[in-house]
Amino acid sequence: MSRAGAVGAHVLIIDDDEDIRRLLTMRLHARGFRVTPATSAEEGLASIAVDPPRLVVSDIRLPGRDGLSLFEELRTTRPSLPVILLTAHGTIPDAVEATSRGVFGYLTKPFDSQTLLAKIDQALLVSAAPEAQPQPTDDGRWLEDIVYRSTSMAELLADARMVAASDASVLIRGESGTGKEVLARAIHRASARAQGPFVAINCGAIPEPLLESELFGHVRGAFTGAASARSGLVQAANGGTLFLDEIGDMPLALQVKLLRVLQERVVRPVGSTSAEPVDIRLLSATHRNLETAMAQGQFREDLYYRLDVVSLTLPRLEERREDIPLLAAHFLRKLAEKYGKPISGFAPDALEILATAGWPGNVRQLLNVVEQCCALCSTPLIPASLVQRSLRVPVMEALSYAEAKRRFERDYLVRLLKLTDGSVADAARIADRNRTEFYRLLQKYDLTPAMFRGVEAGNAPE
Repeated sequence: MSRAGAVGAHVLIIDDDEDIRRLLTMRLHARGFRVTPATSAEEGLASIAVDPPRLVVSDIRLPGRDGLSLFEELRTTRPSLPVILLTAHGTIPDAVEATSRGVFGYLTKPFDSQTLLAKIDQALLVSAAPEAQPQPTDDGRWLEDIVYRSTSMAELLADARMVAASDASVLIRGESGTGKEVLARAIHRASARAQGPFVAINCGAIPEPLLESELFGHVRGAFTGAASARSGLVQAANGGTLFLDEIGDMPLALQVKLLRVLQERVVRPVGSTSAEPVDIRLLSATHRNLETAMAQGQFREDLYYRLDVVSLTLPRLEERREDIPLLAAHFLRKLAEKYGKPISGFAPDALEILATAGWPGNVRQLLNVVEQCCALCSTPLIPASLVQRSLRVPVMEALSYAEAKRRFERDYLVRLLKLTDGSVADAARIADRNRTEFYRLLQKYDLTPAMFRGVEAGNAPE
């Protein structure tokens, strides 16, 4: 986890040993954490109710209710809150059992401070912090579909809020699935046009022959099948905001017509001899590099500068990993209601998988994964196995060391013989082994050089 995401994070320390509390508080303060100490489970629960932390570090042996009992209650009431247990050697079996039930981790006393800090960093990566929910700007409703904690999103949204107050055209950049339309809708809601229509169209999803009519409308008889006049989406956005997604896919001929709309604030339907005035604010988005498209003659330079008055770039999900637990929880709440399921959250190890996975499909892929998990889950907490299945992450096969070594050796020999077309001399030289030893290895795995001579690589033994 980046230190930027952890600085200022709130950690609750529960231990009846004053020296341990003082040591942990000192160590965590030095790393920039905000620390609340407590001496008992009851005191810790009271503190959580008033000022929820992002992480609980608790001793197992506490006066009255112990740390395991505390964990069981938190697992029910706050399933996304990670808990790290500190244990003496005599309670290790209890700690191991608790880990199997969802405790984020445990450390034995005396513990190494660096090990504990590393474990805390891991836990904060997957924790969902109540205090990190988006803070309302004005009445906050413009951000109703946006959940974030990361600095990169906070800075982006500050710029978006500022530009929303103007009527300037905005070009939203970002990879597919990063939420470009969601940001465009937020800008519309924060603008003076919020009471007007928001009309979105994906320029790459409509066949080129139909796109002009969809955008600008047509008159009766303008083309075969045009039995009646029809207004386009530009006219439908009059008084509001028009959002053109994947603007980089717009054909050059239509780019000229769109430029006229922006310059003259009029639109001419297909087949019409007269133009209609329109009052729109244009937002556009692309995952393409428009500068490269201009250099290749695929995008008009004059239109580009009309669109790119203000440019906002959405980060990839991998660049805002601290937002993943919040986004996953946000999606899960909506989807659990949609499917009518009493799912309260993700198991800690499941949340860690989400927070550390690769996300080539960005936020859209995360939504799809959470929806699949929700649809298939039959327990109150979504388990790690279901997240792995939804991510299509192969589960590592449990092999003995000897079997793993055997598989590696055979695969290595096969690859060498494929590479050398069955030449033992060449293969032995690459492997830095003498020929006699190499022949023994081949016999061990029932491999003969003749298998690989004059045989296409795809047909050679695996």
